[in-house]
Amino acid sequence: MAKGKNKTSEERTNRTKTSNGHKSKQHHIRKGRQENGSQAQEDGEKFPVKLAMWDFDHCDPKRCSGKKLERLGLIKNLRVGQKFSGIIVSPNGKGVVCPEDREIVENFGSAVVECSWARLEEVPFNKIGGKHERLLPYLVAANPVNYGRPWRLNCVEAIAACFAIVGHSDWAELLLSNFSWGLTFMKINKELIDVYSKCTDSDSVQKAQEEWLIKIENEAKERKELALKEDVWMMGNVNRENIDDEDDDEEDDEDEDEDEIEEEDVEYDNLGNIIPKKEVKVDALGNIIESHGESDMLSEDSTEEVEDESEEELYDKLGNLIIKS
Repeated sequence: MAKGKNKTSEERTNRTKTSNGHKSKQHHIRKGRQENGSQAQEDGEKFPVKLAMWDFDHCDPKRCSGKKLERLGLIKNLRVGQKFSGIIVSPNGKGVVCPEDREIVENFGSAVVECSWARLEEVPFNKIGGKHERLLPYLVAANPVNYGRPWRLNCVEAIAACFAIVGHSDWAELLLSNFSWGLTFMKINKELIDVYSKCTDSDSVQKAQEEWLIKIENEAKERKELALKEDVWMMGNVNRENIDDEDDDEEDDEDEDEDEIEEEDVEYDNLGNIIPKKEVKVDALGNIIESHGESDMLSEDSTEEVEDESEEELYDKLGNLIIKS
């Protein structure tokens, strides 16, 4: 029986994978030959400078920009223990990339540490790198995984940023053109890259970064205050609302006072009929003086008249009225 015929398709497929489950280097090289979009390969030319990376297989191979550059033959994958002479964009850097690094980049190229931001503690920084390790200043990512997030650049964005800051935006665009979203990185960071490229050394780049961060912080505050003002104007005149509320409260108080006054001036009998309330008078010593109404005066007058009439009329023994002469 021929060699390897008894092996299953799964076992044959596993031969193309490394121990960590990712595809082998040979697989990426073969894949790179099949892919189009690399201007360097189409023109039969290599990239103007050396590109390298230390790949720790932290990223999804399908989304990893470093692995795509490797498939396209644009970047070299270094082993742990190997050093690099050019500018190394690394989280372990001491200074930031600046225009002073232009000569080093032109002569020795640029490298990057391809790893996950969430797994930096797993990277043996003491066994990789070189003499010129650098950090990147404030920039915003344009890759699909971290779009719009500051500092979270992927492999190709980091190298492109290095090229743009030292004055080689043409190299940055050439590298980014291999990705559908690549040139967006240059567009959203154009103003910042122009600021950094006009600096001189690492200190001036850091100062420009601090000024930029203060600027965007102030702009954010202004936008927030403007949004609050717009909300207030949508609500109308707040002061007028308070005045209207006070007027309503005063009207309610006046109505209540009038009701109380009316209730004090009115009395009710046992059947619920309204009886006008009698005025109560008090003398100098505080004693209540009972006043007689007109009806009482009229009744007294009428009784006096009856008495007077009864006194004037006289009758004899037979009941005949005796008229006084």
